[in-house]
Amino acid sequence: MSQVAQVPRQPHIIEAAELPDRYARGWYCLGLASEYTSTPVKLNYFGTRLVAYRGDDGEIHILDGYCPHMGADLSEGCVEGSSIRCPFHAWRWGADGVCDDIPYAKRIPAKAVIRSYPTLEENHLLFMWFDPEGNPPIEEQRPPRIDDVFSDDWTIWQMDLMTINTNARELIDNMADVAHFGPIHGAPITEFKNIVYKHTYRQELTGGSELLAEDGALSSEATYYGPAYMNTYMTGQAGGVDIASRLLVTHVPINHNSFDLRFGVAVRKIAGMSEQQNEEMAREYVQQNRTAFFQDVHIWHTKTRVDNPVLCDGDGPITRLRQWYNQFYVDVAEVPQAFNEKREYVVDYALRNT
Repeated sequence: MSQVAQVPRQPHIIEAAELPDRYARGWYCLGLASEYTSTPVKLNYFGTRLVAYRGDDGEIHILDGYCPHMGADLSEGCVEGSSIRCPFHAWRWGADGVCDDIPYAKRIPAKAVIRSYPTLEENHLLFMWFDPEGNPPIEEQRPPRIDDVFSDDWTIWQMDLMTINTNARELIDNMADVAHFGPIHGAPITEFKNIVYKHTYRQELTGGSELLAEDGALSSEATYYGPAYMNTYMTGQAGGVDIASRLLVTHVPINHNSFDLRFGVAVRKIAGMSEQQNEEMAREYVQQNRTAFFQDVHIWHTKTRVDNPVLCDGDGPITRLRQWYNQFYVDVAEVPQAFNEKREYVVDYALRNT
């Protein structure tokens, strides 16, 4: 039984500082790469408008979405080669953001340049690099290849997209918040560890789950690669059969108080089952995963931000997690060198249960 500390009872006042007008540096996943074609896609992210399209070069390009000439929405324009033509005055913008044609001008103004964003395709997904300093991508932070999603032994990604009306830190907190698994997910945890190293943050756990492990054991390794892209390898049970799955959790800020969250699931096929049976098994397990994940969404939509939480000894390393997450909001030169050393944080359940 928990013991109450014998200290004067003064009410704790929740603090929530004004959010900085800055977005985190890193790779952001924008869903399945196959969804992007030569038809321009409107993206409302990072407090502004962006436009994405696939050019004749086969690459997906992302540019600032408003034409600096007279403010037209470039996503209403058309793709020509690897450039995009503005629908208002027909200025054309190259994949590098430089204006390469004005039909009625003899000279193109030197200032006719908009921001272009580095992109890459990996694991059948589209990623864009965002850095408020404008620096190129950091090579060691490239999202790693996941061999499973290229194997015929696994189903393809099943994706959901939803808008969450809160700051993205609420989502990140879940990596350290071991105490919420029981009340929210019906998933009592027996082992829990966080591993912090450079731009990665890993959560390792074992336990149970009413939805994802039935009467068996749930095992999960979830890793954030940068501030906004997380991939999980998980084993559980469905219908008495052992199930291995890959979970994708990634977000892109719309503004400082909302973000688009993409949630994906891929499942390893069961040997001896027909293709149709595997598809049905995958659909059922994907739905179970969605149900479990959406249990968090209701909390995010109804809670408040707390910068100075009252924490106890069983809460997990929430403060350390927030320190790690903050490195993506400062200039590269200001990132603490302490993150170059790997650190592990373990919740000792043997000690807690004595």
